[in-house]
Amino acid sequence: MNPILTGLLAASAGAVALTKGHRRLTLSRAKHPGLGGHVRMAKRIAGQIPFYSYGEDRFFRVDDAPDTVADQRLAGFKRLGALFAERYAQTLALTRETRTGLSDLQFTGAYRVPFQFREKVRTTLATGAFYQRSEGPILIDLDGNRLIDLTGSYGVNLFGNDFYKQTMAEGAAMVGELGGVLGSFHPVVADNVRRLNALSGMDEVSFHMSGTEAVMQAVRLARYHTKRPRLVRFAGAYHGWWGDVQPGIGNPVPADRTLTLADMSERTLKVLATRKDIACVLVNPLQAMHPNGSAPSDGQLVDGGRKAGADLAAYRDWLHRLAETCRANGIALIFDEVFMGFRLAKGGMPEYFGVKPDLITYGKTLGGGLPVGVLCGPAHLMKRWREDRPVDICFARGTFNSHPMVMGAMNAFLRRLDTPEVAALYEGLDARWDARAAMFNARMAAAGLPLSVAHVQTIWTILYSVASPYNWMLQYYLRANGLALSWVGTGRLIFSLDIDDTLFADICDRFVAAGQQMRDDGWWWTSPEAPKELKLANKAIRRRILKESLAVRLGRGG
Repeated sequence: MNPILTGLLAASAGAVALTKGHRRLTLSRAKHPGLGGHVRMAKRIAGQIPFYSYGEDRFFRVDDAPDTVADQRLAGFKRLGALFAERYAQTLALTRETRTGLSDLQFTGAYRVPFQFREKVRTTLATGAFYQRSEGPILIDLDGNRLIDLTGSYGVNLFGNDFYKQTMAEGAAMVGELGGVLGSFHPVVADNVRRLNALSGMDEVSFHMSGTEAVMQAVRLARYHTKRPRLVRFAGAYHGWWGDVQPGIGNPVPADRTLTLADMSERTLKVLATRKDIACVLVNPLQAMHPNGSAPSDGQLVDGGRKAGADLAAYRDWLHRLAETCRANGIALIFDEVFMGFRLAKGGMPEYFGVKPDLITYGKTLGGGLPVGVLCGPAHLMKRWREDRPVDICFARGTFNSHPMVMGAMNAFLRRLDTPEVAALYEGLDARWDARAAMFNARMAAAGLPLSVAHVQTIWTILYSVASPYNWMLQYYLRANGLALSWVGTGRLIFSLDIDDTLFADICDRFVAAGQQMRDDGWWWTSPEAPKELKLANKAIRRRILKESLAVRLGRGG
């Protein structure tokens, strides 16, 4: 071969290799440095962590507490267990009976506390899964106990339980004569479409059976129209349980077309500005509360290192820059409002942050209390076929899409959204919940408790200023004081807007009582030898757990 040609080919190959190497390096630097940004590594590590359980001798003294403190904890633990067994007898009995046949209940029950404590907690501090009825923000279980609802029904319950009982009843009355006829539409669908187009500022909508399905369709359409394969999600964000948006832990198959990048990062913007294989970017507004971090849960609360806190001004600026970058490079920006839709404002994220996405998904509360997913978008992105290629389609259908009962409840919800009564609930929303968070923090400080709150309006996370391996115990003291929590415990409290000032003050009282009981039972004792700085003390706890795991892995302990 001609030496000159050989040299040119070699130089060309070298240039290609350098370009690919530079792209790979740029992408790697745009990922969050933690495991949330490196999903393959996270999955490998998760597969290596062995199960082990603290026995009676270690359960109450994993922090090397003296006998007197361990005895305090044991007494408090038994007292709570006896209280639960007596107070929640019927509710617990049905929960135990149902658990063996309900895999969902088995899963959530297994992850309420760090796994090392699971077995003893499950036998002594069992938690009921059934409620008989609701009365406003009060839930009543099978034993007649009245608990203040801080579960928020995973985001559904924005306007209050009574509101959704009414919208479900109104919706059923609207469509009752048609019943469960599927495939065609009840006339109420036409009004829903008009209202959703006006609310979202988009041209078209499509209805789905869940928020997960709405996100699936948004991504499918983005890929179809851009002819690009990849999607971008942010480290720690949740967009449903399907494979492409849940890479890493929890997904049994690799999500090879998914890029998990860092939130609020200049390096991420550089990747989005330069790559030509990205179809869409998914944004969940809840990430403003814990950017690049997974949603907090008491099941992961092994120390006092939980982090949360929203800088909404900075997040607003980030969203504007993200939208500009996506627009300049032909990337579809998708706002996933399945969880937060209508909480921040009537117009949701676009109204609250002043940023218009290309596509927007809704779910949960929009169904008026019934399950639903909705995708809204411009006509050119919502179209599922090509005029010049009639066989080239983007198929999406579902048997229960636009179910009459769901569409009726949705219509009742959308009509109420336009009433003066609901408009009044949105007035001063930020100021009202900022004041309540400040009041809560002041109450905890006055009581000398190591508790505070981070929040985005009605979504709260409890933070701990003590490096205790037992912080997760607070959820059980809160339950004993009449507060209903979801399975993630103090990781996420979700308030409904029908909670007035009097009831909120009562909630604060119950938190103080629970915290004082937990403190008096010795769970927040710390060793005089522990590091004084919280960060170092938390690091010491995590180091101990790592040593325990390695010992079990190597067959030297348990």
